[in-house]
Amino acid sequence: MITLYHCVSARSFRPLWMLEELGMPYELRMLPFPPRVLARSYLDLNPLGTVPLMIDGRTRMTESVAICQYLCALSATTSLQVEPTEDDYGAYLNYLHFGEATLTFPQTLVLRYARFEPELRRLPVVAEDYGKWFLARLRTLEPILAQQEHLCAGRFTAADVSVGYALMLAQHLGLASRFTPGVQAYWARLQQREGHRRALQSQERAAAAQGVSTVPAPDTTA
Repeated sequence: MITLYHCVSARSFRPLWMLEELGMPYELRMLPFPPRVLARSYLDLNPLGTVPLMIDGRTRMTESVAICQYLCALSATTSLQVEPTEDDYGAYLNYLHFGEATLTFPQTLVLRYARFEPELRRLPVVAEDYGKWFLARLRTLEPILAQQEHLCAGRFTAADVSVGYALMLAQHLGLASRFTPGVQAYWARLQQREGHRRALQSQERAAAAQGVSTVPAPDTTA
């Protein structure tokens, strides 16, 4: 069975959401945030000290989007994956990685300079600048989402999970009020998905059972 190491609402939410969408069995192991500080033994499993860590037999993965792609491949002909023979295959791969590389990256700098650093080292101007960077890149999705419900292929895919998590993190950072109308409507639709709701419930149950705080952790990047 797949084992997923996870902090509440951190980047590891992407593979958790995928597991629920795909209906795959898994074991969820919750960690306090940040695990590299509060769960030192975790470093024996993942020297990076970050989440996610997914273990599937001899396979070990730590990149959230790569895990989503892996889970789709395991599920063979799932509709959550766009096949190379489909017209939107390139768009699918682009948005799959856009969610992490383009959208989540600037948010990690908002987190660092607005919340993580000691008070004297915080840089509100830097945090605001990277918040604007994130929103500027997010606006590139507005023309697409104003015309269609999902990013590509006319259906919900792993690309929506990838981008959807970036919107979830933006909500935790207080940036959601600045979403454009199409993006706001898209995020509202994603939150109504049963897979998304089950993932939220799963992390809450597991956190409570394992004695970990259910307060959403800011995303872990270091």
